[in-house]
Parts: sequence; C-alpha cells; structure tokens
Amino acid sequence: QVQLVESGGTLVQPGGSLRLSCAASGFTFSSYAMSWYRQAPGKERELVASITILGRTNYADSVKGRFTISRDNAKNTVYLQMNSLKPEDTAVYYCNAVYAMGSSRTDYWGQGTQVTVSS
Repeated sequence: QVQLVESGGTLVQPGGSLRLSCAASGFTFSSYAMSWYRQAPGKERELVASITILGRTNYADSVKGRFTISRDNAKNTVYLQMNSLKPEDTAVYYCNAVYAMGSSRTDYWGQGTQVTVSS
C-alpha cells in the first residue's frame, strides 16, 4: 500500500525552527518528484516547496530563504527545514508525491501535520 506519513509538526514560537519529515512507502520513491503543500483554515492549499527527481528545488516566494526542501532516496524520505518561522506559516503541511513521465500523472498525498507558530 502507498503511504506518505508526515511528522514533526508542533507548536513553535515565532523565529523558531522546525523540521518536517515525510516517510514514503509502497512506490518507487526515487522516480517521484516530491513537494510540500500547506493549508491554513479558510484558505486554499498552496505549494510551499518542491524537489525534482534530480534534486532541483523550487520555493514559494513567501518561504524563499527560510525553508529548505531535501530528499534522501536511500531512506525514502523528504524533509522540510523551516527556519525563522512566522505566525503566517501556521497551517497543516502536506507531503505530495508526483509521477509525471510520458502521458501519465500519478499523485499521492499524506494526511498532513499541524504546524502552529505562536507565542
């Protein structure tokens, strides 16, 4: 069975740091681009960061310079290092895996992990 299990979300103070992890299983992790999305109450889910199968990264402007996405194919895990956290970063963070080669596209989603930035 396909699984994406996020962990690491918690309550953190503004200016603090947090590292989220997403453990993948049930598919060929190295063949999938990985992304982190987030969704705050009443808002649409937005792309935070992505990393391709070759390791190229992309970030939302709102997190550029503060967040870093990385992947460890040997561990089937993708990470999101979050520094200088702001209250506006409060959201449920979701892990996403995408296979998009040829004419097909496959998406997998995790259940999400809550990040709350507050004093």
